Amino acid sequence: MLALALFTGCTTTAQDAGWVQLFNGRDLSGWTQKGGKALYTVEDGCIVGRTVLQSPNSFLCTEKDYDNFIFEMDFKVDPRLNSGVQFRSEAFNEEKQLEFNGRTIRIPAGRVHGYQCEIDPDMNRKRAWTAGIYDESRRLWLFPGSHGGRSNEFSLQGLKLFRPNDWNTMRIVANGPSIKTYLNNELRSEIEDFVTPKGFIALQVHSVANNPTNAGLEVRFKNVRLKALEPSQSEAKSAAMNELSQAEKRDGWRLLWDGKTADGWRAAKRETFPAKGWEIRDGILTVLESGGGESVSGGDIVTRDRYSDFELKVDFRITPGANSGIKYFCQPNLDPITGTGAKSATGSAIGLEYQILDDEQHPDAKQGRDGNRTLASLYDLKTASADKEFGGVGSWNTARIVVKGNHVEHWLNGTKVLELDRGTPEFRKLVEQSKYKTIPGFGEWPDGHILLQDHGNRVSFRNIKLRGQPVK
Repeated sequence: MLALALFTGCTTTAQDAGWVQLFNGRDLSGWTQKGGKALYTVEDGCIVGRTVLQSPNSFLCTEKDYDNFIFEMDFKVDPRLNSGVQFRSEAFNEEKQLEFNGRTIRIPAGRVHGYQCEIDPDMNRKRAWTAGIYDESRRLWLFPGSHGGRSNEFSLQGLKLFRPNDWNTMRIVANGPSIKTYLNNELRSEIEDFVTPKGFIALQVHSVANNPTNAGLEVRFKNVRLKALEPSQSEAKSAAMNELSQAEKRDGWRLLWDGKTADGWRAAKRETFPAKGWEIRDGILTVLESGGGESVSGGDIVTRDRYSDFELKVDFRITPGANSGIKYFCQPNLDPITGTGAKSATGSAIGLEYQILDDEQHPDAKQGRDGNRTLASLYDLKTASADKEFGGVGSWNTARIVVKGNHVEHWLNGTKVLELDRGTPEFRKLVEQSKYKTIPGFGEWPDGHILLQDHGNRVSFRNIKLRGQPVK
């Protein structure tokens, strides 16, 4: 009995419904090593990884691939050793290429690449990014990083949650495009990304500096288990995207974007959809990062139809420091202007704008007057309510624009944050104080296109729905 108790200290045998133990507690059956030469052994019912000098990153990989699942394990790591868990990962015998954000990422033959749930135990540098999401050998940090998360806040949470020199529990939920990570039962990262929908799971031993004191650093893993998610569960969120509920159909809503093609949309200054700068993938429409310039890559896109009275709903997701916008009553034939109102050779098409912005990191939030360039504001004209509820960078938020005659409303996540009437003395005073003062009749046009803005930052859209009829 004592021997059994000691053995089960590092591995559980209880099989909850649907859970499968990926590690049998005795040997490395079902696993294979890729990459470097770190030493993987089984001791006291735990998988133990030890560093070897002059070795690249090493990975102990499952022989099977997994797509939609809940993964759990406990780990204990030397504070001098970085580690992590790869998931939906791959390695090929020949070189591969990934086209992303207008650049080509070359992945060498044999290189393990894919999503990684980070193990970062070095508390002295106060980074504490354990359970962040890293894209190994491809796009690097996703969360915190290009897909959301503020590094300072993330570190503060990590410092509270991580238990140095002790056992910690990691949980990964990969469900279609939705990926969530947890540390010691608290949510750490949440992104939507589907670059790799399926792949192996791997336990990493990171490379170390070539110093004798770094030889033999240990990371231990136990209770390594996985629960597969049924296809119906994994597809539920995707199926809900870009579809209308029965209630929406009864109420006259229609999809303004079908979630698959560029039908109904074109470049603001051309009759065709941009050949670069925009990406349609897994039901998400994304303007790609191009350095923050206004309409210098793919450029703005607009609806082919024009609208007058309408109600528009759009889900949007921003990356750190991002700037974009949803314009309406857009007049693509007008010359663009600079931030001061002067005519410009390049720039965004003219129209009323529902501002999309990272208020914390983008400098435009402090420009204009009284915050009228902040998120959900009528850009450069009227400021959104200070008590607006923003779900955060990297999370999906919902913009709603209501136009009834001259009356305009902006909503954010179900709350009205702004309203005004076009053509009134109040409205014209706001225009006179804005950069649009040189444009005759600005904002009082009877109809116009709806526009999604390319401001050179990665911003994603989905569930673009409209109630109203185009102008004939």
